[in-house]
Amino acid sequence: MTAASIAPTPARALPAFPMKALQALLPTAFAEDEGAGDITSEATLDAGDRSKGALLCKEDGVLAGLPLMEAVFRHRGLAPRLEWLVHEGDAIYAGQILARLEGETRGLLVCERIILNFMQRLCGIATVAREYALAAAPTRVLDTRKTLPAYRELDKYAVAVGGGMNHRMGLHDQILIKDNHAAACGSVRAAVDHAAARFGRAYRIEAEVRTLDEIETLLDSQVDILLLDNMNDKTLKAAVTRVRAAAPHIQLEASGNLDLARVKKLRNIGLDFFSVGALTHSVKALDLSLKIGFFVPGGTHG
Repeated sequence: MTAASIAPTPARALPAFPMKALQALLPTAFAEDEGAGDITSEATLDAGDRSKGALLCKEDGVLAGLPLMEAVFRHRGLAPRLEWLVHEGDAIYAGQILARLEGETRGLLVCERIILNFMQRLCGIATVAREYALAAAPTRVLDTRKTLPAYRELDKYAVAVGGGMNHRMGLHDQILIKDNHAAACGSVRAAVDHAAARFGRAYRIEAEVRTLDEIETLLDSQVDILLLDNMNDKTLKAAVTRVRAAAPHIQLEASGNLDLARVKKLRNIGLDFFSVGALTHSVKALDLSLKIGFFVPGGTHG
């Protein structure tokens, strides 16, 4: 990865951090990691000892999850002094100090891994999303529901911070007719007609298609978006040409086998969206480290 590949996107409003989603996960995170207590810190550190530390970046990427560090400490009843040297959504680089902090040493250490586990994942997602967003422009990049269970809002937040767009949050906020729905209804057109009859225009209707023949059946339907699934480049281009000529109000989303090189090659053919499961389903955590530096002994050994 090069610095150019994670250049900041143009200034834009960032989404609100999903604090409630994080707070719902924190009791489980502390229960599995701290359990009945951090016996190593209890054995080696006095209760009143204080330390200064720094959050270090060890590889190039994009920062996502800045608000969670304070939230993790606060959940544990701690309030260390915390100074951020970067902003949410910034490109960050190997060797860079992202934040400085000072607080009770035991508290810093009991929160260390929980903070890093969350932040490394979110930064990894934001980094990949930034790469795809830059490669795809002017076509927009969408995420999918291929997220870590219970992390849906956090994962999708990181996508948005990186420059991607959020698709539906779940099964409840947009109709997306997939191959299994079409098979159960007899055809993709029948499934679209059923959805339109049931909900009218209350929800946007998206339908997955795999062939040009399926597209033809939907050009005069109430579909809003066509998901062009696993089409080769030639078929994708033909699909765009046909839909733009016959039904220009229908948006077009390509999905399946979309790596960075292919997205860059197809970004100007007239698609509205690329949907990329790899933004979240197999993300590589960005390497961060929380290092304790200056140590101030004090207090009573407990």
